[in-house]
Amino acid sequence: MPKSASTTAATQNLNNLMKTIYQWAEIPEFQNEQEEAEFWNQHELDAKLMVGSIHEPDSKESTTITLRFDPRMLSRIKRMARSRYLNYQSMMKQWLSERLEEEARRSGSSE
Repeated sequence: MPKSASTTAATQNLNNLMKTIYQWAEIPEFQNEQEEAEFWNQHELDAKLMVGSIHEPDSKESTTITLRFDPRMLSRIKRMARSRYLNYQSMMKQWLSERLEEEARRSGSSE
């Protein structure tokens, strides 16, 4: 039993030594992982700061559209996505995003 009491006392001492971070700006830039590890051994994030950092998607971030595909083409797309362990719609969005970037680079370099 005395070990349990000493463990509890050590935990309380550790909690007393921890400094709470209330703003993201309080976190410095680290030179390496060791420096970062030492910082986090002495600091903790405030619970409100952590909850405030959770991203809640806004329905305005995405718009639903309807596209008509040849059934064979859609089957090929779905098979390809499955082989990559992806949702076919996500894969198509990724393709469109990549193509948009490619087109933007082309038009930027030709001007």
